[in-house]
Amino acid sequence: MDPTLTEQIEYYRARASEYDEWFLRQGRYDLGDAENARWRAEVEQVARELAAFNAAGKVLELAGGTGFWSQQLVRTASELTIVDASPETLAINRARLATVVAAAPQDTPRVRYVVADVFAWQPDAEYDAVVFTFWLSHVPPERFAEFWALVARCLRPGGRVFFLDSLGPESATFDHRQFHPGDVTATRELNDGRSFRIYKVFYRPEDLQARLHDLGWQAHVHHTSHYFLLGETSRSD
Repeated sequence: MDPTLTEQIEYYRARASEYDEWFLRQGRYDLGDAENARWRAEVEQVARELAAFNAAGKVLELAGGTGFWSQQLVRTASELTIVDASPETLAINRARLATVVAAAPQDTPRVRYVVADVFAWQPDAEYDAVVFTFWLSHVPPERFAEFWALVARCLRPGGRVFFLDSLGPESATFDHRQFHPGDVTATRELNDGRSFRIYKVFYRPEDLQARLHDLGWQAHVHHTSHYFLLGETSRSD
């Protein structure tokens, strides 16, 4: 296995308990009131777009992490399968979704958790929608086509994809990475000082949209004003 992918899995397992600090802009990710407010406003924009996407029916979330977006998907899906290589993050995800389910038990979908490396996992069903957030940037460039072939195998005819990621290195908080232009990897550091090498590939929306078209996808890729790249795709054939 690619040693950087192995280290990437180790990193997210080790980071599970502090991952939410980044999303909530706490501790070293706190960039001050103005930037934090801009972040939250753009998160709300993405949440509205995901709601409009309406991930209904059988939904698959790849690299589901600690569940910030899973808790929105569980409100629209009839069945939700969540795949992640880290049992530590899925434990947090499970607890977060339990709170959502407790608030509306009559609307509870069936939720299935799968602990697996996405690159070693194969689907055992077809899905109406596939969602992944902050994952595409961690796919090695040489596995880009392979990953999208996997996504295609996950979809039923007419199925759709929604994805979200970081827009670019200038939009990322500076204190958890050492990144140089042209790099496809970055060094991430935990609160305890341990460091890990991971893949981190940034895309321009128009370039990513063109690459997806070349692979047979109908894609619309765009971005928020500062932080996020997001898109919706479906198969052309």
